[in-house]
Amino acid sequence: MNQLEQLKKVTTVVADTGDFQSMKIFAPQDATTNPSLILKAVQKPEYLPLLTQVIAQHPNASTGEIIDHLLIAFGLQILALIPGRVSTETDAQLSFDTAATVTKGRHLIALYEAAGIKRERILIKIASTWEGIQAAEILEKEGIHCNMTLLFSLEQAVACAQAGVQLISPFVGRIYDWYKKNTGQEYSSENDPGVLSVKQIYNYYRKFGFKTEIMGASFRNTGQITELAGCDLLTISPDLLQKLSDSTNPVPTKLTVEAAHASDLNEIKLNQASFRLAVNNDAMASEKLAEGIRLFCADTVKLEQLVASLR
Repeated sequence: MNQLEQLKKVTTVVADTGDFQSMKIFAPQDATTNPSLILKAVQKPEYLPLLTQVIAQHPNASTGEIIDHLLIAFGLQILALIPGRVSTETDAQLSFDTAATVTKGRHLIALYEAAGIKRERILIKIASTWEGIQAAEILEKEGIHCNMTLLFSLEQAVACAQAGVQLISPFVGRIYDWYKKNTGQEYSSENDPGVLSVKQIYNYYRKFGFKTEIMGASFRNTGQITELAGCDLLTISPDLLQKLSDSTNPVPTKLTVEAAHASDLNEIKLNQASFRLAVNNDAMASEKLAEGIRLFCADTVKLEQLVASLR
């Protein structure tokens, strides 16, 4: 049995891609996209027709509306290939606007429902800013489930759990990148700061009974993935899915509810002020959150320019 098959026995595997062919090959339960992945996909010859088709179907729509329809078009194609859920991201430019994020989330769900997809199969992806978390709390109460992305700290995770969100995506690889750059150290999988962050969040959620799902994301190598075997979900890029498929090394379960209950973590209560101070005081979390929003905003602008050039 290869590593991917072993992993699927204890963790839900999610495809971190907009590439339909990869989903056919690796048969993930769920899939997740973001502006960068969609931009990358539509620049490939095999996916460009999907964009031109969306533009043709909505001749009077604004560029922003075209992008919303494009996100849904990708989501519909993905949902035809997987049994589970697809994550569709809100515009990162709305990351500090609760009301606008709520409006966008409702709009994306309405587009999916108009296409015959039940909201249970959709996760609205939102940056884990204070404003984004408050938007997710409102959407969750309406039965619109959310995936909180760009999450780098326990405090962000705690705030998401307090808000009752469906799922969080802590970014293992980007945490690792920051520590490697700032310390000059190499880290084994067991001591990887990104891996340790997800283990801490998992233990906290399970110890204190939070139902929010944890989906490790942004991996740099298979060691980070196998060290998190037992996590609720892991979203993995096609190249790393292939490497897992090519290896038959054992994948023991590393995260368990029993270990979580035995951990010495203390419960945290956060409000807006304590949340902002905690993220501000965590150089890694504050820098990577800001950088992630900037990068997603930049790729959204590039996607807007590509759409405009084809109209």
